[in-house]
Formats: sequence, structure tokens, C-alpha cells
Amino acid sequence: MSLESKSIFQMEKEIADLRELLRSKEQELRVLKECEGSKTHLSVEKLSKDDIERFSRQIIIPSIGVKGQQLMKGASVLIVGAGGLGCPAAQYLTGSGIGHIGLVDYDEVDRSNLHRQLLHSQENIGVSKVSSAAEALRRLNSNVRISEHSLQLDSSNALNIVQQYDVVIDATDNVATRYLLNDACVISGKPLVSGSALRLEGQLTVYNHHQGPCYRCIFPKPPPPETVTNCGDGGVLGAVPGVIGVLQALEAIKIVLGWTGVLSGQLLLFSGEQSTFRNIRLRAKNPSCDVCGDHPLITKLIDYEQFCGAKATDKESGLSLLKQEQRVSPETLHRSFICKNEGIVIDVRDSEEFNMCALPNSINIPLKKLEEVTTIQKIKEILDSRKKNEENFPVYVLCRRGNDSQRAVLKLEQSLGNENVAVCDLEGGLHAWARAIDSSFPIY
Repeated sequence: MSLESKSIFQMEKEIADLRELLRSKEQELRVLKECEGSKTHLSVEKLSKDDIERFSRQIIIPSIGVKGQQLMKGASVLIVGAGGLGCPAAQYLTGSGIGHIGLVDYDEVDRSNLHRQLLHSQENIGVSKVSSAAEALRRLNSNVRISEHSLQLDSSNALNIVQQYDVVIDATDNVATRYLLNDACVISGKPLVSGSALRLEGQLTVYNHHQGPCYRCIFPKPPPPETVTNCGDGGVLGAVPGVIGVLQALEAIKIVLGWTGVLSGQLLLFSGEQSTFRNIRLRAKNPSCDVCGDHPLITKLIDYEQFCGAKATDKESGLSLLKQEQRVSPETLHRSFICKNEGIVIDVRDSEEFNMCALPNSINIPLKKLEEVTTIQKIKEILDSRKKNEENFPVYVLCRRGNDSQRAVLKLEQSLGNENVAVCDLEGGLHAWARAIDSSFPIY
């Protein structure tokens, strides 16, 4: 048929078909670029009758369609951390039909997890978080393959695990693991969806995606350990990690589908208090970056706890700042203060924690206030009213786990040097008190 004999309608139809073909090829090209350098390539899986019925509401979205659902079915996502971020991310990825999900966590379900880690239930307290989450996910979608990695991720095992997946989600709560995952993803050629949540705020970005920056490009050096707060110490409203975790799942799906608009080179900031989202642009990929730069210095995984000066866990490690004679056991404190009313007890937790639970007749003076002259004067006035002419009047200092109390003892010894007092801390803090003396005392 000659060009002259073709109708306008036929020509418009051919143009529309070519545009659709071009769009399809562009999407395939994006997926291929995403997989470039990866040992695990996204595969296209045939959809079953169950798949079509289950995922029909998203298959009918033009930008997903059957091909997109097939890509999701053939994709694999690793979620590191089965907690406040990892639970909603895993739940929505399982619900969306991602074919293979890996879960990594070393911890067990604790009662304090339940307000935000909603894959876990009361019945699973004390159970491995990975096992608990996997059980819930299989109930949601038994067709999804769930791989359980119930272990502490470290330099000896991270590469082997990361290389098995197409996309990695960082749902952890410590700096050492963030650097570990970043370096493992760069070396393995995997995109890293990174989220965090604390108190009423959350953050989200994607590293190592389509020539975007990695975590080290933005943070070449780790922050001082004492400046880092996790949700175990700072608190978090459960819905906030829920929001960020769901958005992490969304970013992973967008990467699998090869969509544009992935949060690479951008940081999403969420305020739960104001219910606002804000995007800020991050620095571009750094050509001098130690791990993803033009001449990388890091080509294998290192000791990240040593690099960061902090443990690669969400648990606060025990400090050892005092001599043993400066510390007392729960039993000694009970005999002296509770039974004999000897000395005073200063609780250096924040007021919100003190109001939740406290020892009878203890005095709440938060650690940060011990720097204030007026606070020290107040303590001296209390001592004057209590100790009279006693020598080595006992001043017991306590906190949640026995770490801040050690810092407080050092401050008080310096400030009360001439007050003829014996300052010591409760070893193990209120957690030790609950275990040894009063099992009804809340552990949080």
C-alpha cells in the first residue's frame, strides 16, 4: 500500500502502535540497565490464575500491566531488619507479588516491639523476628518465596547474602550496618533503599541507583557514636516507621519496574507531627568516594564496628567507666535505700521515662541537667537537709540500663567533691532491679 492510499486513521493507529512499542522497549531497557553488573537478573515469570485474580487491581494500572506484574513475580528483595521499618516493607512487598523476599535479623520479638512491628504478635514474644515475620507473610501470600536469614549481618556473610537479591532494603537502626550494607551493595551492584525513623520524623532515600550517590558519597565518615540516637533510646511513634516502611516498599517496586522518579540523589523528609513531606536534593555521586568513586580504596568489606566506633546492633552496649567499688548491686540498693532509708537515689532518666515507672522516693534529675549550676546547687541543698553530719553519705545514681548512671557518677563526683558523699551507680540499672528485686517493675 502506498503512502498516498493510506487513510489518516491507519497512519494514526500505526503511530500509536509504534509509541506503545517504544514505551515497552524503554521499560525493558531501564530494567536491563538496573540489572547491569548484577549476578541476579530480573526474570519474567508467567502469571497464574491466582496471580491474575489476586493482583488484578494493580495489573490494570497502565504503567504496570501484565509485564510489570511478571517482573515483580520474578524479582527478589532483601529486607535487612524485621522491625518497625522492615515489617511494613515486607508486608506490602509480599502483598504486591514480589516473588522472593529475604529477611535478615538477629533479634527476638520483645513486648516493646509490638506497638510498631505489626507482623509480630503477643504469642511470638521470645521467637526469632525472622521466623515470626516469615510466618505472618506466608499467611498473607503463600506463593511468595520467603528466605529466612536469622543472623547478625557482618563482613563475613553480607556479600554472599546481598548478591542473591535484586534490591536491598536497609531497615536497620545503627550506623555500622548502614555502612556495611552500602559497601556490600556497591560491590555487588545492587540498589539500596534506605529508611530511618525516630520519634515523630522519618527519612528515605535510594543509594547506588543509576549512577546516583552511595551512602559514603554523602557521609564519608561516620558520626561520633555519642551523637547517634536509636528509637530504643529516643522513642518512636509506631505509625512513623509504618509510613517510611511502606514508602521503602514503593521505592523497591519502582526499581523493579524500571520506573523513573526513584528517590536517587534525593532525601525525603517526613514530619509525623505536621503530616508533611519535603524533598531535598543530595550531593551528586562523588568521583573520589572510597567505595563507588573512580579509584575506590574499599574493594572488600571491612570491620564496620571498628570503623564507626560502635556496635552493629540496635542494643545499647554496656559501658565500663567506673571502678567496681563505685557500683552497687540491686540487692545492696534494696537493703540500704528501701529497707533502711539510707542515702538518696537520683534517677537520671528523662522525665517522660521517670513518669512511666520509678523507684519510691527517688529524685528525678535528667543527665543533661547535671551540667547546670542550679541543678548542682539543688542537689547540695537536698544533701544538706538529709545527711546532717554523716560521713560518706550514700548517693545512688540509676538509669534504665546502667550506662547513663555511670556518666552521671563521674559528673557528680567532680561537682560534689567537697560534700563528703559516696556516689555510686546501680549496676545494670532498672533492668537489673526488675530481674533481681521486683519482677513487676516494667522493663522497656
